[in-house]
Amino acid sequence: MFQVLLVDDEALARHDVKSMLDWEKHGFTICGEAYNGSMALDMMEQMTPHIAILDVSMPIMNGVELSREIKERFPKVKMIMLSSFDDYDYVRTCLMNGAIDYLLKHRLQASALLTLLDKAVQELQSEEARDAQSKMIEHLSPVILREHVANLARDTVDASEALQVYARDNQLFGKSINYGSAAVQIVPFLLMTESLTDVQKSRLVLQAIEVMQMAIGDVQKRTVGYVGEGRFIVLFSSEERSEHAVTTQMNQAMSALLHSLEKFLNLKCVYAIGPICGNLRLVGPSYIKANQELNVQHDQDLNASILKASLSMKEQKQLLLYLEQLDGERASQFITAIFAELRRQPVYGLTVQIIVSELFHLVEMAWKRHNPQTALEDTEHIPTRAELGRMGSVSELELWMVNYYARLVEAIKKQRVGGSYSRHITKALQYIADNYASNISLDMTASSLNLNASYLSRLFKEEMQMTFTEYLNRVRIQTSCMLMQSGTYALKQISSEVGFVSYTYFFKVFKSITEMTPQVYMDQLKQSKK
Repeated sequence: MFQVLLVDDEALARHDVKSMLDWEKHGFTICGEAYNGSMALDMMEQMTPHIAILDVSMPIMNGVELSREIKERFPKVKMIMLSSFDDYDYVRTCLMNGAIDYLLKHRLQASALLTLLDKAVQELQSEEARDAQSKMIEHLSPVILREHVANLARDTVDASEALQVYARDNQLFGKSINYGSAAVQIVPFLLMTESLTDVQKSRLVLQAIEVMQMAIGDVQKRTVGYVGEGRFIVLFSSEERSEHAVTTQMNQAMSALLHSLEKFLNLKCVYAIGPICGNLRLVGPSYIKANQELNVQHDQDLNASILKASLSMKEQKQLLLYLEQLDGERASQFITAIFAELRRQPVYGLTVQIIVSELFHLVEMAWKRHNPQTALEDTEHIPTRAELGRMGSVSELELWMVNYYARLVEAIKKQRVGGSYSRHITKALQYIADNYASNISLDMTASSLNLNASYLSRLFKEEMQMTFTEYLNRVRIQTSCMLMQSGTYALKQISSEVGFVSYTYFFKVFKSITEMTPQVYMDQLKQSKK
């Protein structure tokens, strides 16, 4: 039964309304009577009715004032106004306060009153349904919904049925006519997250999901799910009948998604849209098509049998050798040659990611050999992997990697120089680090610095506690030891690579500094590797 409160200062008028209907027959009951607004509010505090029938003209608090109070304090109560006057100002104010309609007392009929009572009931039921839906939405778990959607992309057994059951139980997609999906890939995700902990990687994924969801809209109609390894699925549902309209909506949403990821997280991504379908069961196959399209460039342009899967051991040793020699120019040329074989592949391709990961590994090896006490990520002026999120092509990635290697070589050179030296000695040490592999001398170094050779020699002895030649030989022998560890060159080749014109002189200097011959040092290295 819907409870109705009568509010009128005239007892006769209240009696007429009560006797006009068989209230219980129509589903209503009179729960109380009040003869002014103040009394009505007191009664409503004790028991709130579903509907209030209010007289406009009453003492103490008239119906207009009462309707304002009810709107503020009891917003769910439906109000029907009664008036002895057809005054539009009264009517307009009452309607603005939430009254569903008004009736003139002298024209009041049972049918008209019942029509308004039924209208009030309809509004109450609609609001109740909306409230129930809102509560359900509040309890809807986006995490669970996203996992169901992600399982479609992972081709999990019974994923489609599980999503349909969840959608039915949570009243999702009820009015949807068409569905679609998109595959999204953050590039290059693997390289960015390779050095991150699982917690850091999860945090990045969650941030990406939040930004993407914000860009595309309501999670109940457009849901982002994480598939893995930087790839996502976006499920679209639409009430549009036109597939063209749905496709247009999807493209607009995906454009906003790309823009938001780049703007808020500095991440570039690519996407492909699958076929539109009229059934939730077909979203999985739609995603498979989108996923295939995302990789179509890779499939069309390259023969899998001739793909460069990774760097060869020879290539790794050669590049590591250039780093140990601090030869930035040859390292850059070598990296450019490697990327020449990758330029036709998508930047998010597994081969590209593997090879670039190997390039990072070689950098870490070289850094540890030169500076085992300091972590590479703590080194000033070395680019961070977070910058990789901006890479949209292999060409961009190539330029970044060439710069990365060049910055590393400069950092190792500065680390070698080290110490609190005078300006002239610091420049001299830098010159040696850059040119030790060539036939340099004290005179050449002094000339490059616009100094007198005798003056530079004296400064060197005072600050370095050794002669110029002694320091130069130490740098050369230190580098030769690293080259021996790489196992790439023979001893005679190594002597020339580090700047010795004579192998005999190299042999003599090596033994003087290390107290063993180059061959003995090589033999010890072989033994330690067994």
